Amino acid sequence: MKTIKPLREKKNTAILLIHCPDRQGILATVTEFLNQNKGNIIYLDQHVDRQEKIFYMRVEWELENFAIPQDKIGEYFDTLIGAPLQMYWRIYFSKSVPRMALFVSKMPHCLFDILGRYTAGEWDVDIPMIISNHETLKPVAERFGIPFYYFPINKDNKAEQEAAEIELLRKHKIDFVVLARYMQVLSEDFVQKFPNKIINIHHSFLPAFAGAKPYHAAHQRGVKIIGATSHYVTSELDAGPIIEQNVTRCSHVDTVENLVRKGRDLEKIVLSQAVYKHLQRKILVYKNRTVVFN
Repeated sequence: MKTIKPLREKKNTAILLIHCPDRQGILATVTEFLNQNKGNIIYLDQHVDRQEKIFYMRVEWELENFAIPQDKIGEYFDTLIGAPLQMYWRIYFSKSVPRMALFVSKMPHCLFDILGRYTAGEWDVDIPMIISNHETLKPVAERFGIPFYYFPINKDNKAEQEAAEIELLRKHKIDFVVLARYMQVLSEDFVQKFPNKIINIHHSFLPAFAGAKPYHAAHQRGVKIIGATSHYVTSELDAGPIIEQNVTRCSHVDTVENLVRKGRDLEKIVLSQAVYKHLQRKILVYKNRTVVFN
């Protein structure tokens, strides 16, 4: 199965993500830098956290007539603006296609949703591999023509297997990882090697209905809303910066099976929305919170 490429040619643009201590004139300083160098701004959004006194900004501009060579933009920006204003900044280029690795176990709903969007050309991303601790979803990877790597993990070999996974990710120059219902807890060492580059999805019952059968427990309590949360993975389990959330209503007429179906629908949609925003470079992380630009 081959990926269908988007119909329109993508413009060559640069995306700058910034956060720094708030002060007067930051917006004007950045836009003046771009305008003076003939950068046509096509997107700009900013936010000020009044409590933390932090300024956040995302700006995207066309590179066609930009005066500074692409490989020198970061150097110029940091010298003239970034360092003097104590900015934490990252620059990305639209022509650079991110490389995403998918981690799965046995449940296929999130995997199929992601691969469906990828195959349809909705996302500008490469998927060099699918990694799993089970062989259950290997036929899915084969169907989509994506290499599948099986790493059986238990308490005795976890460190060794994770080291092999990390080596594989580095070999293939993976930019970020998506846990598409991967039912293993990543070690702190693994997570620290990919800060804010591992995206997870889970039902929003945590911590009220933790355990193997949260929907059964929720049904017994007669819950009226179920949800899903996608977040970046940190060393603290399911407590990383939240990217996307959503909920749906339920009632006494819903069976456990209905709750599971509704929950899985939410999980795959919320996860895909989070991945898309990550691909669009619309997320800034500060401490344990996110600023997600429109």
